Amino acid sequence: MNLSVLDIAIIFAYIVGILGIGFYISKQASKDMQSYFLGGNTMKWYYLGLSNASGMFDVSGTMWTVMILFVYGLKSAWIPWLWPVWNQVFVFVFLAIWMRRSKVMTGAQWITFRFGDGKGAKLSHIIIVAFAVISVLGFIAYFFEGIGKLCTTILPWDMSFYLGDWFVSSERSYALIICAITTLYTVKGGMYSVVATEILQFIIMTISCFVIGYVAYTSVSAEQINAAIPAGWKDLTFGWNLNLDWSNTPFPAVNQKLETDGFDLFGLLFMMMLFKGIFASIAGPVPSYDMQRVLSARTPSEAAKMSFTTIWVMYIPRYLMVAGFAVLALVYLVPELNSMGANMDFEKILPFAINKFVPDGFRGLLLAGLLAAFMGTFSAFVNSAPAYIVNDIYRKYINDKASDKKYVRLSIISSIVLVMVGIVFGFNAGSLNKLTLWITSALYGGYVAANLLKWVWWRFTGYGYFYGMLFGLIASTIKLFVFPEIVDIYVFPVILLFSLIGCLLGTYMSPLPNREAVKNYYKETRPWGFWGPIKREVMAEDPTFVPNKDGGRDALNIVVGIVWQMSQVLIPIYFMIRENYYAAAWTVVLVITSVILKKNWWDKLKEADQVPVAPLPTQEKMVKVG
Repeated sequence: MNLSVLDIAIIFAYIVGILGIGFYISKQASKDMQSYFLGGNTMKWYYLGLSNASGMFDVSGTMWTVMILFVYGLKSAWIPWLWPVWNQVFVFVFLAIWMRRSKVMTGAQWITFRFGDGKGAKLSHIIIVAFAVISVLGFIAYFFEGIGKLCTTILPWDMSFYLGDWFVSSERSYALIICAITTLYTVKGGMYSVVATEILQFIIMTISCFVIGYVAYTSVSAEQINAAIPAGWKDLTFGWNLNLDWSNTPFPAVNQKLETDGFDLFGLLFMMMLFKGIFASIAGPVPSYDMQRVLSARTPSEAAKMSFTTIWVMYIPRYLMVAGFAVLALVYLVPELNSMGANMDFEKILPFAINKFVPDGFRGLLLAGLLAAFMGTFSAFVNSAPAYIVNDIYRKYINDKASDKKYVRLSIISSIVLVMVGIVFGFNAGSLNKLTLWITSALYGGYVAANLLKWVWWRFTGYGYFYGMLFGLIASTIKLFVFPEIVDIYVFPVILLFSLIGCLLGTYMSPLPNREAVKNYYKETRPWGFWGPIKREVMAEDPTFVPNKDGGRDALNIVVGIVWQMSQVLIPIYFMIRENYYAAAWTVVLVITSVILKKNWWDKLKEADQVPVAPLPTQEKMVKVG
């Protein structure tokens, strides 16, 4: 790629800037563990929301989204429900409030808060620490690979060299440099540094999105798009079958891609996505950077606002970039993509579009934005995992009397060690392909049942959580290695069933231990669900306690929130492909759902920071907390 002096200056200014921010605020971050990992619970919710959005703005994920939009058209808006993409709606409607009420530092510490400190609770605590650390190592290796490939694609310098007889490729050199820079400002400034730099990174990425959107919109016409797509590509609705045929388009090889993906029975796929999505979303976020930002919020209501912000600041800009790259590929990459056959490399779209269409200056800004997307997600993981090692292993089981300075110092060392181990995995990514798949597929596959029941069922125990996670892990691993050809979503009910069996067996191994801990959890968190006996005991001990009766309202807000989020996906896509009536219709949907959420959710958030009190003659009905 040809870079001007201005482009290069912008890229270097960005790198120097984020390093400067990290070092500037490092003193504030190193006061104690609470400051280092949670920013002392002093950061405002909109800063945390921008930071969380930056952490989720993954370039590889964006390029994958470009690919599915190119191949599946408007129906691609449904495919991210596989994860499901709307789990963040469940988080902002009620889960963020429940999590923040715990006042803990990590997801593993939350397990102790939920189940107490018995043997079953300790087993659960250990398995969630292992889950968090191993998954972070896998993602560090993944990002190491991705950063190297991105840099060699967009930067013009050959960084390969020989170290004795060992050849270090340009990809590895770039990856080592970027990972080292990101680790440096992350460990120096802790959570303050991560949030501050991610806000800067998010601003750069958002500008980049609008630049790509402008370039694509002014470079491609509706007639050019229509000439490149098959019938049904612009249809959001679907039947039992996908019914897309690329044979009479400039890209007939895309049909091979459709066969490989195995999504032809789109109606069945949608039902399975909905089934999995509800269970996976109620299970809540995995113990990673998303949960860390929830726990960093000042109050429960601000934790909810933070998660809400993550969606509305990210989706429209991101999908404007996605739609822009997709239409540029449809119109201008016919010979390049066809030459690749069924194995189309959609990452080629990115450098092509930047090099061909973006002027000097903006090109440097875009490249800085792409680096920012990688570095933001990488730094979020690097900052989240050491809390589990230091707070949940060293402090809990080895030395709970150490000074704050020692804990922070150990956190810095833990971050560096984790990055080094993750990089070793990255260097051996070819031989560790199955391990990476196991980390991303098996670990997460076994997560749902145990983490759903922990919120809503009074009788669920630490043993139930441990065996539920273990059974789910075993079932997911068997699927991965014995039945790798089956699409994961179709075996989700089987894995869920195995995990549920483990939950029930573990739970009924013994009577409910740590009953007082469960009552304390219920009283502090105030969840809805199946809490009959515990609820009666708490109300008998404290007649002023008022149970949570908001389950129905939360369910309505979730449905509205999913539609609200979906509208932010569709508006920029319809805008980019010149379907202006549909874009206007979904804009109306966005406005209506926003008004409903304002009245039925946002205006009710003040109640999240208050303890409901049963009415007595001399008492107010609400007591402010904190």
